[in-house]
Amino acid sequence: MQQILLEARAVRKSFRSLSQDLEVLRGVDLTLAKGEMVALLGVSGTGKSTLVQILGALDRPSSGTVMVDGVDLFALSQEKCAAFRNRRVGFIYQSHRLLPEFTALENVLLPLLIGRIPRKEALPRAEQALHEVELTHRLTHRPGQMSGGEQQRVAIARAVVTNPDLLLADEPTGNLDRKTAQGVFNLLKNLNRTRSLTCLMVTHNRDLANDLDRRIHLVDGLLVEDLHE
Repeated sequence: MQQILLEARAVRKSFRSLSQDLEVLRGVDLTLAKGEMVALLGVSGTGKSTLVQILGALDRPSSGTVMVDGVDLFALSQEKCAAFRNRRVGFIYQSHRLLPEFTALENVLLPLLIGRIPRKEALPRAEQALHEVELTHRLTHRPGQMSGGEQQRVAIARAVVTNPDLLLADEPTGNLDRKTAQGVFNLLKNLNRTRSLTCLMVTHNRDLANDLDRRIHLVDGLLVEDLHE
């Protein structure tokens, strides 16, 4: 029997727009098993990024619960929620969001230092993460000295350096050409296996989605399972 890592129940999210509320999520239920890699699909503007933000505790739902490994995220204090997010959740975005003045190594070090890991311990962990994404030769390079695919690999190393249980990837290949996107996707699949990561990946690329364990669609504020093999 599969162990459950994440369980979201009846998640709703509304935004105030002029004189009315716009309901983006209308009661989302989602379960992710440990080690599972799931694709989240849907047309633009359906609320996929909003859902990812909520699952990662970067935003609060209007109602509903999100449990990660038995912890109710929104029952935590703001400080404890931030600490949980730092240790247990990794984020990758379409834009790499690297700090341009920092080297690749310094960018990957940041989550560990924020988590109060001593630099002596953090440094080999950051170097190992960059080795796993095949960027050992880029440790001292800044983002502007690297290609788009290399920058995204640094962002992936930064996301996994804390050894998170949950990896949330919001269109991680969206800004890349087909060949580079496939390389980044293969890297994520490898990390899913070697680090036993549970991953939810937002994508518009059906070919990539078909290569994952499961596909779900966000339609009219609700999740629909893809039953097509």
